[in-house]
Amino acid sequence: MACRETTFADKQDLKTPIETHYETFGQGEPILIINGGPGFNSEGFAFIAQEIADLGYKTIIYDQRGTGGSKLNVVNSETITIYLMVQDIEDLRKKLKIEKWVVFGHSFGGILATHYAAKYPKRIKKLIFSSSGGVNMNFRNYLQGRINNNMTKEQRDSLNYYQKKLDAGDNSVRTIYKRASFLANAYVYYKGNAPTVAARLPQIDFKINSLVIQDLDKIKYNYLNKFPDFKQPVLIIQGKNDIISVETAEEIKQTFHNSKLVLLDNCGHYGWLDRKDLYMRAIGTFLNN
Repeated sequence: MACRETTFADKQDLKTPIETHYETFGQGEPILIINGGPGFNSEGFAFIAQEIADLGYKTIIYDQRGTGGSKLNVVNSETITIYLMVQDIEDLRKKLKIEKWVVFGHSFGGILATHYAAKYPKRIKKLIFSSSGGVNMNFRNYLQGRINNNMTKEQRDSLNYYQKKLDAGDNSVRTIYKRASFLANAYVYYKGNAPTVAARLPQIDFKINSLVIQDLDKIKYNYLNKFPDFKQPVLIIQGKNDIISVETAEEIKQTFHNSKLVLLDNCGHYGWLDRKDLYMRAIGTFLNN
C-alpha cells in the first residue's frame, strides 16, 4: 500500500490569504491530479490517486481555491479566477520543490490543466486528459442533452421533480441527496456505480462553480490549435458513453500534436469506475513509455 501524507501550502496571493490543502500518495515520479468541477474539493479523487500511486508514482491531489481545506477569506469574482487557480498550481509545484511533473486533469480539471500548460509548458513532463471538458467552451452546446440521454425517462422525471423542489427553496438533506441519486445515473454506464457518484455530487459549491464559468466566458476560453510548440506526450482518455462528446476529445487531439486518444466502450464519465482495468492499463502504459 502506498503511503499517504496530508499537509498545507501556506501562501499569500494577490487577492486574499489562502491555504492550499493537498495530499500526497506513494513515492516516485510526481503526478498532479486536478479534479473536476468546478466547485468540488479533491476528496473524491483519493481513490484514483491511490490507484496510480500503486503503479509506482507519487500522486498529488489538492483542493482548488475556496473548496475543501483551501479556504478563502472572500469568495467573489476577484478571488475565483482561472488566472489565480493556475497560480495556485504553480505555487504548489514550487512548495513541493518539483522541477517537472505529469499533470492529470479530469473533466473541468482538464480545462485547468490546459491553462496551466499554456502558461507553464516547461513544467510539464506529460499530460493526461481524462474525460476533459476540452480546449474551448463547446461542451456547453451539448452537455445537457447528453446528460438527459444517459438517463431513462423515469430518472429524468424524478430528477426534474427534486430539482424543482430545490429551486423552490427546499434545501433539505433528503431533497439534495434524492436529486443527486437520479442525476448520478448520467455519469456512469454501469448503474451499480451510480451511488458512488451520487455521494459526491452534493459536495459541489455552486457559487464557485458559477464564478469559474463566468470567468471562462470573460476570458473567452479557447485554446483550439494553440499549442503548436507543445511536444510533450499527451494521453486523452474517456468513455464512449461519456457526457463529454468524442468530438471534444478529438479537438484536444487536434490541438496537442503528440497525443494519443483512447476511447473506452461501455464507459461513462468515470473510467476508473466503469472500466477500471482498461482505464488503468492505458494510463500505466502511457506513464511507463
